[in-house]
Amino acid sequence: MVKTLEWTQAGVRFIDQTRLPTEEIYVTCRTYGEVAAAIRDMIVRGAPAIGVTAAMGVALGVRDSKAKNYRELQPEFEEICRTLAATRPTAVNLFWAIQRMRERFEQLASASIDEVKRGLIQEAQEMYGADIAACQTMGRNGAVLLPASGGVLTHCNAGALATCGYGSALGVIRAAVESGKKIHVFADETRPFLQGSRLTAWELTKDGIPTTVIADNMAGAIMKQGKINAVVVGADRIAANGDVANKIGTYTVAVLAKEHGIPFYVAAPWSTVDLATPDGDQIPIEQRSSREVTHMAGKQITPDGIRVENPAFDVTPHRYIAAIITERGIAKAPLGESLQALAGEPKLQTTSANH
Repeated sequence: MVKTLEWTQAGVRFIDQTRLPTEEIYVTCRTYGEVAAAIRDMIVRGAPAIGVTAAMGVALGVRDSKAKNYRELQPEFEEICRTLAATRPTAVNLFWAIQRMRERFEQLASASIDEVKRGLIQEAQEMYGADIAACQTMGRNGAVLLPASGGVLTHCNAGALATCGYGSALGVIRAAVESGKKIHVFADETRPFLQGSRLTAWELTKDGIPTTVIADNMAGAIMKQGKINAVVVGADRIAANGDVANKIGTYTVAVLAKEHGIPFYVAAPWSTVDLATPDGDQIPIEQRSSREVTHMAGKQITPDGIRVENPAFDVTPHRYIAAIITERGIAKAPLGESLQALAGEPKLQTTSANH
């Protein structure tokens, strides 16, 4: 399995996702500012991976601080957190991870500066391991929902590259294949950043899982032909009522799936669930550079001066979602109630919310 990110003595090491699929290049960020730039520039992307990356960025910044005690470190710690929090607004995992690091920092208030540094590095590394374990568990939870054989459509990249390993939506597909199911993946190319054609196709090809890339505007026609039996996608934020923010184009896929009677599943770690946000209308949507739309591979493809909209995400209302798959279990309609039940039961795999 590809190592999306890892903590090293030199800094936080990433596979550069902007260079895939033709170049497999790794970069090492040696300061928290470089980590923030890696998130902002999408060298690392995917909500779970962004969260753990932010935690490692905090740990890196604190490790390299010249502060001699906790009190001296406090203002620097806050600046590190602010810098990382300002990178991308939609993925709630980013803010969850920073808050967890802040809580650990406060717990270490009476510790020596060396103990503070060790404690934050350990916390980030624990989050890394927990993310991989969560993906493997949600994969097993969700695999039962996929057909014994048939086509599964996915949008964007919610695989190992979007997490610390194994993947959320692709984790469900991987687990289904590992259990003996015969799955053929249809990967939307996912304009304008092409995470599906560049990243999902690259991952699944490495795994030997049969995959066909389609342009985003082909999904409805492929569904009508009966080639799609299920849809599974990831998420960047899940509101309390079950509305889901994911890569732009996800809402369109969900509407098409509903029209064709195809179950639409969302797979995401519990850290993506934001019970403090009541519904999808309250989720901030990141707007990215118009150049991502006006240029492809460095070549201009639109007229000079044309107006462009480039929201990075859209919101799929809960009524289009058959189930939300997490490491805690599976939430089904009514999604708001199921998510609240999962919040109160960390290991809900054997409870009624799963059925």
